[in-house]
Amino acid sequence: MGDASTRILLSQLFDAGVAAADPKLCVPQNLPVPPAGRTIVIGAGKASAAMAKALEDHWDGDLAGLVLTRYGHGVQCDSIEIVEAAHPVPDDAGQAAAARIGEMVDGLSADDLVVCLISGGGSALLSAPAGNLTLADKQIVNQELLACGAPISEMNCVRKHLSALKGGRLAARAYPAQIWSLIISDVPGDDPSIVASGPTVPDPSTRHDALGIVSKYKLDIPQRIIRYLESDAAETPKPGDHRFESVTTRIIATPAQSLAAAVEVAENAGLSVVDLGDQVEGEAREVAEEHAALALAIANGHGPVNAPAAILSGGETTVTLKGTGRGGRNAEYTLGLAIALDGHPAISAIAGDTDGIDGSEDNAGAVVLPDTLARAAAAGVDAGARLADNDAYGFFAAIGDLVVTGPTLTNVNDLRAIIVGK
Repeated sequence: MGDASTRILLSQLFDAGVAAADPKLCVPQNLPVPPAGRTIVIGAGKASAAMAKALEDHWDGDLAGLVLTRYGHGVQCDSIEIVEAAHPVPDDAGQAAAARIGEMVDGLSADDLVVCLISGGGSALLSAPAGNLTLADKQIVNQELLACGAPISEMNCVRKHLSALKGGRLAARAYPAQIWSLIISDVPGDDPSIVASGPTVPDPSTRHDALGIVSKYKLDIPQRIIRYLESDAAETPKPGDHRFESVTTRIIATPAQSLAAAVEVAENAGLSVVDLGDQVEGEAREVAEEHAALALAIANGHGPVNAPAAILSGGETTVTLKGTGRGGRNAEYTLGLAIALDGHPAISAIAGDTDGIDGSEDNAGAVVLPDTLARAAAAGVDAGARLADNDAYGFFAAIGDLVVTGPTLTNVNDLRAIIVGK
């Protein structure tokens, strides 16, 4: 298998994972029955606008509402307003739209229905500072969380306890209306209380958990934020709260489904598959070293399967920022992988975020080929130095190996594929 055909197959594996989570496929089959009263559609996330369009196209009856998505991820709808805002650090547009979403669910009756469209990215987008906190406070917290290397579950634990809408508070505010939540999961384990910080589900975590995370990562945040987390006002609605009795929650697309689609493509291509699951977490460069070791073992005839083979995984790695470069977790993973593979002639790989955005950059991820390091060296690009500076984006941009898809309008976490040829 040559580099060209291998690169095509890598793209096919990634594209299959993305296609499996297309809102046009997963939204229509999960819609509720129209209510006796009004239908209000709200939502937040990178996939939420595409979800809103799929809902509109298959809804029998009147509806209105507002959905919040990332800049560049909007889709034209007729009855549902689409607002774009900043991600991963919130901005004024997100705060204003979040306030309007809160107002839309005020004063509803038990005959009314709120359809809530939730996907990854919603936590940063739905910025509604609690108490006397400000948008600037939320921005500081998000920046610190993004830099510290915390997994998404810990990040969202902190964020939901600083929010007027997340951590179940949106559902509590909409009570006694019926709530029908459709969720595209981007988190390991598909816990709805973690996806977008769970605005419509009860929160099992506590403000004490959030304080512990702040302490664990030594987050440099203002004392007024600490004082708020220390107050009773920071606590979120818990399981058993009667305000969740009329809430229906459906996970309609998951990382596991996308990973299964990639597995099918690999098997159809005649590859033996090592499926590492959809819940891989850890520091991106360390996970890359582990995966490289497995790939090298297979290439040398000592692995769990024989080559040709594919090693597939989902989940979400993390990056602890120490340098000044650019690059998301998938680019850092692939750079770490390239260094660990050291130009092995039979191993290639792709890693990308299924939403098309690797962190805050314009790429989904990157590709590693046997000649990656050689081409970089010829261009005067030092792989080790770039990794130390967290500049994986710059490394792959210099040799033309970024994966650029544009917004995919869905989001089921990361997908990684390593092909080991003969």
